[in-house]
Formats: sequence, C-alpha cells, structure tokens
Amino acid sequence: MTVSSNFSGDGKQLVITIDQRFDFSLHQQFRDIYNSITTPDLTYTLDLSQTEYMDSSALGMILLLKDHVQLYAGQLIISRPSETVRKILEIAQFQRLMTIE
Repeated sequence: MTVSSNFSGDGKQLVITIDQRFDFSLHQQFRDIYNSITTPDLTYTLDLSQTEYMDSSALGMILLLKDHVQLYAGQLIISRPSETVRKILEIAQFQRLMTIE
C-alpha cells in the first residue's frame, strides 16, 4: 500500500495516487501529502485506478481532502476509480460532492 504524488509540469495540478488498498493505515501519509499545500486554484486529482479496496475511513479521508481543497478555492477530481471503488463512491453518493471521471 502506497501513496504517491506529483505536480504537473505547469504546477497547476497535484496528482495523488493510491495503490492497492485505501484504508486507515494510509491516513497520515495521505494527509501529509496535501496538508502543507496552500496554492490557490490548484486542481487535486485523486487517481484511484490502481486501488482495489477502499473502506469507510478512506471515504472520510477524501472528505477531509475536499475540505482542504475548498479552503484554497481548488478543485477535486477522482480519476479512473476501479469498478469496485466506483461502486463504493456511488453508494456513498460522492458524485454529488465532487467530479468522478
């Protein structure tokens, strides 16, 4: 289980990638990635294409990320969730709160 991140070439997008499992064990690592970033109008892309499992604590972590993004007038996009993860996001109705593509 790993969390990684990188900025786009123009610095306007931060891509956060979660591999395999997204659960409470990643809480601190996930939060450390975005917590010190205060860039206004930044697009945060959460890449869940390699995420096979996600629990309720992961949903809470996404909501905390959303709050952080809104604080700095940014945008949050959940990108390419696996089929299993997409179903979890749909059940939680996250499509009402953020863009899922």
